[in-house]
Amino acid sequence: MPAPKNPFKAALKEGELQIGCWLGLADPYVAEISAGAGFDWLLVDAEHAPNDLRSVTAQLQVIAGRGSHAVVRPPIGEPWIIKQLLDAGAQSLLVPMVESAAEAEALVKAVTYPPQGIRGVGAALARASDFSGIADYLTTAREEICLLVQVENLKGMAALDDILTVEGIDGVFIGPSDLAADMGFIGQAGAPEVKAAVIGAMEKIAASDKAAGILTLDEAMQERCREIGASFIATEIDVTLFARNMRAASRQASQRLRGVR
Repeated sequence: MPAPKNPFKAALKEGELQIGCWLGLADPYVAEISAGAGFDWLLVDAEHAPNDLRSVTAQLQVIAGRGSHAVVRPPIGEPWIIKQLLDAGAQSLLVPMVESAAEAEALVKAVTYPPQGIRGVGAALARASDFSGIADYLTTAREEICLLVQVENLKGMAALDDILTVEGIDGVFIGPSDLAADMGFIGQAGAPEVKAAVIGAMEKIAASDKAAGILTLDEAMQERCREIGASFIATEIDVTLFARNMRAASRQASQRLRGVR
């Protein structure tokens, strides 16, 4: 029995649009609701959200029972945490702050078993192998792992051409917020200079054999990136979606019941 098929990786390979949502509330209930909402993929964020290995695993478990695919973002691209996330059952990873082809190559090795890579062989203990229930996991796991790298600063942008040549990388994701900060426009991801840089990078990725991805709440930017050829686009964030609607609900109740304007 081989490792489970990764529908998200297969869709990216075919250039099929995958619409996603960022999960930062770090809660299985929220993840389960989100997984049933119709998004193709959900990003479980362990970089900027209060997630640890156990909370990520719990979210992987509930998402697996629904129609969405889980992508996990570790806090850093270190082999030890990549090993843990893969063993926990993550098949798709988005690694932040990749700045060179050498870093991308190291990540490919981190998700690959020896002798080609350095991933530790401990799947007998792991959810990834269905706790030794998948007899051929070790020999088939790699082809179902989707490795996405995040380019989000000027150093990474300068190395983008080289990163795009790295075999074993399935997609490149542009991070507008960190890029804006590095360009001197902190908190201004919508600045014209930042948008131009992002669009230029997306065009370059879409013209390569890698999938192009982005997170943006700007609908016009979403549509522009899709026109360029982006195939995985996150259009919402659970934290901001919840906060926005909670504030609106409170405000509207006060207006109706207290006459507060």
